[in-house]
Parts: sequence; structure tokens; C-alpha cells
Amino acid sequence: MTSSTSEPGAPASRQLLTRRNLLASTGLVAAAVSAAPLFGRDTAEAAVAPACPPGTTAPVPPPAKGPAIPKSGYLVEEIGDRVFWLTDGLYQMMFMTTAEGVVAVDAPPTIGHNILRAIATVTKSQVTHAIYSHHHADHTGAMILYQGARFYAQSEVAGLLRQTRDPNRPLPDVTFDDQLTVQAGEDRVELAYHGPNHSPGNIFTYLPAQRILMLVDVVFPGWVPFAYLAESQNIPGWLEAPAQALGYPFRTFIGGHLTRLGIRDDVVIQQEYVADLKAQAASAIDTFDVAAVYQTVDPTNPWAIFRGYLDGVAAQAANAVVPRWIDRLGGADVYTLANAYELVESLRIDYGHLGPFGIHP
Repeated sequence: MTSSTSEPGAPASRQLLTRRNLLASTGLVAAAVSAAPLFGRDTAEAAVAPACPPGTTAPVPPPAKGPAIPKSGYLVEEIGDRVFWLTDGLYQMMFMTTAEGVVAVDAPPTIGHNILRAIATVTKSQVTHAIYSHHHADHTGAMILYQGARFYAQSEVAGLLRQTRDPNRPLPDVTFDDQLTVQAGEDRVELAYHGPNHSPGNIFTYLPAQRILMLVDVVFPGWVPFAYLAESQNIPGWLEAPAQALGYPFRTFIGGHLTRLGIRDDVVIQQEYVADLKAQAASAIDTFDVAAVYQTVDPTNPWAIFRGYLDGVAAQAANAVVPRWIDRLGGADVYTLANAYELVESLRIDYGHLGPFGIHP
């Protein structure tokens, strides 16, 4: 994830859309934050992403709220037979105790050494099997803590880890292309790669005996997706992944982020949100008044024209969607504009829905 609204610990790069734009375009927050016009702003001002102090965002709706995090800084709960969910309220992982040792999936650095402390509260065994959900350091940047474990990853992840050479993310001992079953005593962990989605090598981790599915950075139970559709590298694949998840007979879902566990309905609800946003993005591409852009930017500056157009189309789509979701999903007022922008770009570039920039008559 890389943007001006970056995931914690990730570098910032994209700055086309800011919270100031969002507050101005949605009209949902009557905050004392002065918003410049959508087009023709000073470039330096446009690059500033203001903070979100209390009172400038919509109240967090009940479906987004999860259990309180203890003073220890982490919460560990048994969610299936010998399967534990571990979270700090922002990141999530899971581990399972087996006759051969502990099987751990991911190691978010924000939880860090609390991972080992949490495991020690339920077993004296060490981590013997360590699974990468994908290569991103914000979820796996503490894998080095699993000293002596056998590491598993999809083949694409192995290549990316070799490229980045992060000492905190050891190279895998075992790799696979499509499917792998990790056997630990009598326990089975089914790993599957259904193609690129959030990132190359991002896998589905399924515990069939407990009916628990872990899929990271695709579904955010109770919340809208993180900015720019979770900064995903393959938007068509990311859009298809929830349906692939529903192909598993899971009861409990771990998405890797935020405040609570998920269930099947959370996957369906995110599909509804994204479908709504996609439909509005397509409509905005077809109906946005391009002439308004030429009246507010330097007509000799193509980048200014494109920026005005894309920002405007995204804002039109977000403005239609946010009111319907503000009470259903957390952060609808915070990240819908950025998500609309990403869908607009994917519709244009991936799906060929080019609007006024299609084949010239």
C-alpha cells in the first residue's frame, strides 16, 4: 500500500486525492476545514493531507466496532479448536497449536514481540511452521521472530522477498505455485493461490476442521477497504477475490486488518459496497462534464486537465455512494473517494471504459 493516505509503515507517494478533497466533495462533514475548489488549486496546497481530528469524520457505525484491546496492547482469543486470533486493533494474524508445534500465519510488526508473548499464554510450544499470506512487510515484517521455524510462501512471494532482501522477512523453505497442504500432526492447513489480487502471491489460508479462512487486504469486516482499494496491484483480481472466498465453506473470516473478525455476510456486504461504487464510477465516467475542467485549469497543461478530470469523476462517484454507506461501514467518508478514484482508473485502463477519451469518431 503506497499513497498519501498510506497504510501505517508504508511510504507515501500518490497525492492526487486528499482528505481535504473528500470533505469538500461529500458534503457530509460540517467541519471547520476550509476546502479549496476541486480544480485549479495551488499544487503545494493540493499535496497537503490534513489530519483527521475528532469531529471531522463521521461517527464509527456499530458494525465496525470490535472488542477492546487490553492494556497489554494485544488481544488473543481462541476462535476455533486450538486456533487463535491475535490483534492490536489495527492488524491481525492467526496461529494454531498442534502436536508438532505452533503454526503461525503472518507476523505484523505492529504486534511485534507481543506475538511470542501471546503464544506463550496458551502453549509452551514454539512456532514450527510460519506461513506468509503475502510479501508485504506491514503484515510479515516480524517473521524473523519465528526462529527455527519452517517458512512457507507462494512462489511469487519468494521472488519478491529475494528482491527486497529484508532481513526481517526470511526466505521461505517451501514454496508452491497453486496449492499446498501444510500438515502438522493431525492438523491440516490448506494454502491456495487463485491468481494475483491485492498483490502477487496473496494466498487463501483455510483451516477445514475449524472452517476458518484468512485472506489479507481483500475484505475489511465492518469497514470500507483501505485507500485505493487497499493499494492493490491487480484490481480485476482483487474484485474477483471475494467471490473466490465465498467458494470456501468458512464460518469465520480473518482479513488482516482493523477491529474485528468477519463472517460470510461481511464478504457479501463488501461486494455490495464495491458494486455500488463501481456502478457510480462507470456512470460518472459517462456523465461528468469535461468542459468544466477546461474552464478551471490551464488548457495547455495536459496533466492539469487529466488531474481535474479524474478527481472530478471520482468525486462525483463518491458523492453518490457515501450517503448510502456512512452508517453501514466504518470509514465511508474517509476512503470512498480514494477507492472511487482507483475504480475509475481500473474501469478505464483494465476494462476499456474510457468515456470521453475513447476511440475518436
